[in-house]
Amino acid sequence: MLDTAPLQDAYRALLDAAADVADADDPSPAPPDGEWNVDQVLAHVSLVSAATIAAVAGVAAGANTTYDNRIALDAWTIEQTIAHAGGSPGLRDRISGQAAALCALAGGTTLTDAELGTLVPVRLLSNDTLLVDQPMSLRDVVTGLAEVELPGHTKQLLALVPDRAVAEATR
Repeated sequence: MLDTAPLQDAYRALLDAAADVADADDPSPAPPDGEWNVDQVLAHVSLVSAATIAAVAGVAAGANTTYDNRIALDAWTIEQTIAHAGGSPGLRDRISGQAAALCALAGGTTLTDAELGTLVPVRLLSNDTLLVDQPMSLRDVVTGLAEVELPGHTKQLLALVPDRAVAEATR
């Protein structure tokens, strides 16, 4: 069994950060050069969440499964996701639903320990750098989302709120 409390907490923190950006004086702040804006970050997270749900569902269905985040980095796909969701409010709703679905699938009695231990071929890139290209357990894919991916994007969103960025920089 997988404890999904850290995953729920990571999603909650990300969605809170997105709400902080939306409530800021400038709800669409310009990101630093080479960084994503709030909608692009949220679309990326939505695509990563969908890929994680697909991997978990694939293992639960007994299917051969892979996990590859390259589509979640594709600029055209990110823009299409933003358009389909209707911008930040729709993306936040979508991510909230994905978080609930992923936690329901990955937690509780849906998957056995053996299924969570299933090795899944994983390819992860970030900023055109290959981070992972090897099999990982499904459990590690999900915990990586909770411990690395979501917190990283939460910080990225908070950096878009001028008062929060200054506070973070002075710590």
